[in-house]
Amino acid sequence: MVAIMKDQTHAHAAGPGAPPETGTEGGWFGYRPIDPTQKSGLVRSVFDTVAGRYDLMNDLMSAGIHRWWKSVLLDRISPNARQCLLDVAGGTGDIAFGFRRRGGGPVILCDLTESMVRVGRDRAVDRGLLAGIRWIVGDAEALPMASRSVDVYSIGFGLRNVTHIDRALAEAHRVLKPGGRFFCLEFSHVAVPGLAKMYDAYSFTVLPWLGRMVAGDADSYRYLAESIRRFPDQASLAARIEAAGFRHVRYTNLSGGIAAIHSGWRM
Repeated sequence: MVAIMKDQTHAHAAGPGAPPETGTEGGWFGYRPIDPTQKSGLVRSVFDTVAGRYDLMNDLMSAGIHRWWKSVLLDRISPNARQCLLDVAGGTGDIAFGFRRRGGGPVILCDLTESMVRVGRDRAVDRGLLAGIRWIVGDAEALPMASRSVDVYSIGFGLRNVTHIDRALAEAHRVLKPGGRFFCLEFSHVAVPGLAKMYDAYSFTVLPWLGRMVAGDADSYRYLAESIRRFPDQASLAARIEAAGFRHVRYTNLSGGIAAIHSGWRM
């Protein structure tokens, strides 16, 4: 697995999974057209369904590689005790726990789905992480946070599930202090010739099968595969992050582009 650094000046490419038009992500739930007002409820329903098996499924779906991706993200963040991290779509706490373990300061973990927050809090108790993490239920597009209040913003595998990506990016910019940093870890578009077809076959055959066998829910994992294909490609997302006001925007491909880390500075 090779991480390749590229910058935001790469050509704005429209990959096969790019949304039909900037700002219209909310009109789709995977490959199904919907009323945009329905999307957050549908996403919440998916994660309500999978919350109890979410961590096990992540390990099975990625053969544990998601842990390496998150470790690379934390390397980029380089936590220290003076930083306050807002981890949006923080799920069951992997990034928050890693940030605290590496010497980071306080963490605010925000997730749209209450059941995911409950599972994350239980995991924190099991690990003895009883201080330094605040758990809140909230929407990435309307964060319950003061402007210019956090040093680092991270969103891991959550940006593709928001109704309007650009609104979520604007909120990230709003809550960061000047000099703060933005990080997005997300599934992306395969950049290695020959890998894309194998990855498609895996995503649309194996993932739903695993969902049915392990979580009793094939449809939710079919949606996850479809949502990845509809997400903007690396260069397109970098351009949108820059349009939200961030500077020095960069992205790093992980595992041949199966995932990518995008970053930028709030000036």
